[in-house]
Amino acid sequence: MAEDAQSLGSKRKELSDAHIEHITRLFGDFVEAQDAEGKPLSRIFDNEDFGYHSITVERPLRDEHGQIVLGSKGKQKGKPQADTSLRDTENVPYTEDIMAYFQREVLPHAPDAWIDPDKTKVGYEIPFNRHFYVFKPPRPLARLMPS
Repeated sequence: MAEDAQSLGSKRKELSDAHIEHITRLFGDFVEAQDAEGKPLSRIFDNEDFGYHSITVERPLRDEHGQIVLGSKGKQKGKPQADTSLRDTENVPYTEDIMAYFQREVLPHAPDAWIDPDKTKVGYEIPFNRHFYVFKPPRPLARLMPS
């Protein structure tokens, strides 16, 4: 195939000069906008809206009698030992208090759980679907299957 005859890829993802001009204007004006159908075109967020604390939730190790196993040496002496098979992580929104989240979302389901603060990390993600997805109901079945 000749070089000038190569496919340009998906035309649905191509931006025209008018699209680029519109996007640039929205960015320059720093405004939120919607299209004619009310779907979001641009949105404004604070940086903290994308941040989260990734916390490690531990549960106690139990012996064959169901008793909590306590540490016997060093810093862990007298403290419950973590059962690594029950370890879980939760992403807590950066703007939310970690302990309030933990008490509301974790403790009702696992009252013996605790947070290992040494494993808490900060992360960021931009969930485009959460902020820009607009549900469009499927076509009616009658349209899909002519009678």
